[in-house]
Amino acid sequence: MTKTKKPMRDFSLEVFFSKWEFAAKYHMTASDLESMTLETLLSMATAEQRSEFNSLWLGYTETWGAPELRREIAQLYERLDAKNVLCMAGAGEGIYSVSKCILGPEDHAIVPTPNYQSAETVPLSICDVTGVPLLTKNTSGNDGWFLDIEAIKNAIRPNTKLLSLNFPHNPTGMLINRAELNALISLCRAHDIYILSDEVYRGVELDLADQMPQIADLYEKGISLNVVSKAYGLPGLRIGWVASQDLDILQKIERYKHFLSICNSAPSESLALIAIQNREAIFAKNRALMMENVLLLEALFDDFPSLIQWQRPKGGCVAFPKYTGPDNVDVFCQGLLEKSGVLLLPASIYVSDLTEVAQDCFRIGFGRGEIFKEGVSVMRQHFEQYYADYAR
Repeated sequence: MTKTKKPMRDFSLEVFFSKWEFAAKYHMTASDLESMTLETLLSMATAEQRSEFNSLWLGYTETWGAPELRREIAQLYERLDAKNVLCMAGAGEGIYSVSKCILGPEDHAIVPTPNYQSAETVPLSICDVTGVPLLTKNTSGNDGWFLDIEAIKNAIRPNTKLLSLNFPHNPTGMLINRAELNALISLCRAHDIYILSDEVYRGVELDLADQMPQIADLYEKGISLNVVSKAYGLPGLRIGWVASQDLDILQKIERYKHFLSICNSAPSESLALIAIQNREAIFAKNRALMMENVLLLEALFDDFPSLIQWQRPKGGCVAFPKYTGPDNVDVFCQGLLEKSGVLLLPASIYVSDLTEVAQDCFRIGFGRGEIFKEGVSVMRQHFEQYYADYAR
């Protein structure tokens, strides 16, 4: 479905979180991995880095980002150098800036849904946007979440300028394979379309064999978006980046950043560098935590097979299971919150202006530590008390 330009509406997810994220006893829908203390992160640094951090000058930093940080980020890619990297104040600034710098009132964008709201709301404030809903069953009849490549192809217009992707996907945890990614690149190359690829969960796939290449390595008009908030579990640093082979678009985004954050926090850049240099250890720890938590969830849902329809996600620390019990998913989530203090995110929060979102689903996050385990235990007690008829 295509919608025409309209004013940006409230960010439904963030409005919801502003009310409940720190008020609910068991936050079970977090989209980031378990974070760490400053002391823990600095323990990964060299003695020289710790000394430099303690004597850090707290003045303005370079708009592009600290040179050493950009060099380190470039090492995450196969074909890029520091000049191909622009640091941002989190992923949100990246999504906003890319949309504003690529799209104009006469242009058109394509966004698969559901998605992180700003990926559709920001383009929709600028131009026409077509939403392509993820499928829950593919042409072979297999259940799961699938991207309809043919629907993407059919949505392309002469004035299409941007395709926005997000894999590993929030909220479903799905991934596409290399053949599907190549097909999308071929489509966009033939029509001179930019691809903005939100890759914030790269590195925390449950099976690393499923890991996708980064769009900035594969496509000359590909823009990779990443951040230390999600896979690294360091959202408090507010450090992200966009990376691309297209130096002209990076320059345009850098000029636009002058009107936004101007530059990033010097301490945050220093700490982000330490985290990225220690990414393998951080990712390995986080993947192990995710798998442990997924098994706990699956044990719970297996005991209530008529209540929740679950499919294990492939990447990232969120899933979008289907509620199949009495009433509806909003009543289910409200009951969990009011009676047991467990916060989930019903699909109604994923309001889309472009397509219908699966209204019987809810987002659950499984990247946190002890609070998650406590929350699963409380959920089990809640199910046993209120949904006993749905147990095995």
